[in-house]
Amino acid sequence: MKKLNSIKDRLCQKIPYLKDNPEKLYLFVDDGSIIATYEPSLSYEYNYSLNIIIEAFPDDQNIIFAVVLEWLKEHQPDILANPDKRATGIRFEADILNSQSANISIDLKLTERVIVAMKEGKYHVEAVNEPADPTHDWNSLYG
Repeated sequence: MKKLNSIKDRLCQKIPYLKDNPEKLYLFVDDGSIIATYEPSLSYEYNYSLNIIIEAFPDDQNIIFAVVLEWLKEHQPDILANPDKRATGIRFEADILNSQSANISIDLKLTERVIVAMKEGKYHVEAVNEPADPTHDWNSLYG
């Protein structure tokens, strides 16, 4: 699941606190499933909730959400483009520790397409980037 490293890298690049304290960033995959069909292709799609936890964040929490939204525009644009997904695609909780810091938990509903092909008797597996048009129906790839 290449999106995990991608969002981790982006958060650490854009948020000085995480750049200096990467051990304060945790990623968990919850509620994962694989969507596949009974077609000749073994291609499939991951469907999961990514839980991002930032421990003892001392700065303005709005910056975290700005970075997450920037990342979503590139890596999961359908959450922002689809009104139904907007309502449930991004969830968060905050545990206010004191007047200067909080634990922040963000849940993102993510998908990742994986194309599987046989070449010279071996599986070649490739995670595919999101489509340029987030309203495109990618289910047709699984046939």
